[in-house]
Amino acid sequence: MQAKLQLRLRRERKVNRSLPVDIAIFGLLACAGAFMAAPFVFMISTALKPLDEMFLFPPTFIVRNPTLDNFYDLFLIFANSWVPLSRYIFNTFFVAFLGTAGHVVLASMAAYPLAKLKLPGGRFLFTLVVLSLMFASQVTSIPNYLTVSWLGLLNTYWSLIFPAFATSLGLFLMKQFMEQIPDSLMEAAKIDGASEYRIFWNIVMPIVKPAWLTLIIFSFKGLWGTGAGGQGASFIYSEQLKTMDYAFSQILSGGFVRSGPMAAAALIMMVVPVAIFILTQSNVIQTMSTSGMKD
Repeated sequence: MQAKLQLRLRRERKVNRSLPVDIAIFGLLACAGAFMAAPFVFMISTALKPLDEMFLFPPTFIVRNPTLDNFYDLFLIFANSWVPLSRYIFNTFFVAFLGTAGHVVLASMAAYPLAKLKLPGGRFLFTLVVLSLMFASQVTSIPNYLTVSWLGLLNTYWSLIFPAFATSLGLFLMKQFMEQIPDSLMEAAKIDGASEYRIFWNIVMPIVKPAWLTLIIFSFKGLWGTGAGGQGASFIYSEQLKTMDYAFSQILSGGFVRSGPMAAAALIMMVVPVAIFILTQSNVIQTMSTSGMKD
């Protein structure tokens, strides 16, 4: 009887649309998807174009004679360099991995007391965090440089990793998600004898999994592109410690002759963040598990 009642309710809730409306909605979504995928397709096409096809006017969107010569020339350039490409790749992954992991952990641990514990001055501290979101990275580059210099971390990996720990976006995002967790859930855990540490790791963090997976994407993307300017060029002087973004930017010094290798380098820099998003999108876009709970 209960199953029949649920089936009846589902039928009543079903939205009735005509076939033309469904076709119009599908067409609109298809156009929006094609518009968003166009830059990615164009970048792939450009990386596969021979040099003479890159400077055609009007430019072609799809490559006519695809070739892998751009990638071959790119690796040939670094083969003749005294710093191998593998070193730049290691530097980039090391900085991006540690910076992202530290940022997610510290932002989550700082957001938990602001969201769930009655701290004196907590609202004022969170207001400062929100205000810090208004400042561009160029504004904070000099204070970051002075701080890193005072700590004696210049020309080290940590000159890029430590500033990433204190990014205010992660704290803001995690606090907003943690506020949706009902207090009764944590009170029940405390009655069972769970400590704050255990509540944070075993209850809060699994619930806000979509939040910290989204934060991983933003943080990794920002650190992956660090190096060509700003902190990457100012904080690190040794060529053996520089990241791929900085190394690839040096290719532009060759002029339009190296446009092909630069297109290949741009595609390589984009593939990794896109791959991470594809692997985590099922968790990022899912409805938060606490959306139906009430305090």
